[in-house]
Amino acid sequence: MSPEEHSVRIEPHGRTLRVTPGQPILQAALSAGLNLPHSCKSGHCGSCRARLLAGAIHYPDGPPLGITAEEVGRGDILLCQARADSDLTVRARLIASVADVEIKTLPCRIARLTPLAPDVMQLWLRLPAVERLRFHPGQYLDVLLENGRRRSFSIASPPHDSEALELHVRRVNGGGFSERLFGAAAGVGSLGTGALLRIEGPIGQFSYREGLGPVLMVAGGTGFAPLKSMLRHMLETGIRRDLHLYWGARHTQDVYEEALVLEWVRRHPQLKFTAVLSEASAAEAAHHRAGWVHEALLADYPDLARFEVYAAGPPAMIEAMRTHFPRHGLSTQRLYFDSFDYAPDARPPPAAA
Repeated sequence: MSPEEHSVRIEPHGRTLRVTPGQPILQAALSAGLNLPHSCKSGHCGSCRARLLAGAIHYPDGPPLGITAEEVGRGDILLCQARADSDLTVRARLIASVADVEIKTLPCRIARLTPLAPDVMQLWLRLPAVERLRFHPGQYLDVLLENGRRRSFSIASPPHDSEALELHVRRVNGGGFSERLFGAAAGVGSLGTGALLRIEGPIGQFSYREGLGPVLMVAGGTGFAPLKSMLRHMLETGIRRDLHLYWGARHTQDVYEEALVLEWVRRHPQLKFTAVLSEASAAEAAHHRAGWVHEALLADYPDLARFEVYAAGPPAMIEAMRTHFPRHGLSTQRLYFDSFDYAPDARPPPAAA
């Protein structure tokens, strides 16, 4: 270990990591194949909260929004933002449901690009014939880019149909990867069919849990992708649970696979579907619910005590659900969520890269 590096002991996993100067602890753990609890990676959702048992840390941009002063006083830290100032000992949560899959770095090629909406591209990745990626429905992968950059995308295809991996890529202003994909689909640029990429995954604790009771699902925008993996897993493998999918978006075109979901509803009586548009025009409101998606769900299900809820989408939507749903009887242990920002290509610190 170089003089600038620090060691981080992760309990109860019994693992010791090396953290370079300026490297987030969570990033060091993921790079070492240790899939610690996390979601947004931007300090908003609090999923990566852990207890600092020994040592000192700092946050380069000040205390994150996802941790309160009371939690800081108890010794809690957010691993996605914390940087080590000394050797550390940290107690993190142990998520058994995803502990049996190995994080791999693999080559792949772009097999197909299909526009789903003006700002959403369906990207199919084909792995080498001798490789398969084992994952749980709902997990994500990172596309590894030049100069240490990486972009995170939920896997939209289910584990039983993983010959090609389906991703939903939202076009982001200033996002070099998404801009190149959309350019290639339009016949401009080199990141088209056949292009070689490297991926790392599976990552994340957002995954389907086996159970018997009814399930509510809430997608915000491309948050539909991990829920699509879960739904296909359940519907195509014969799992019998009552399901209701809510998809929140601004306009009709943003519910970009509505026709597919309606076909699922026609073929599977246990599935219901509601699209909710936050900026619906008068014409759109004639055919869809208008308003906020979490409010529409609560109007239909004011008592959530018997449900499990899976939600994926922007931090504001997730935070509204974490605030309001427990007041309607939902156990916080039965709210599973993936909170993510639509950010430009992420670049780890030079030392981490």
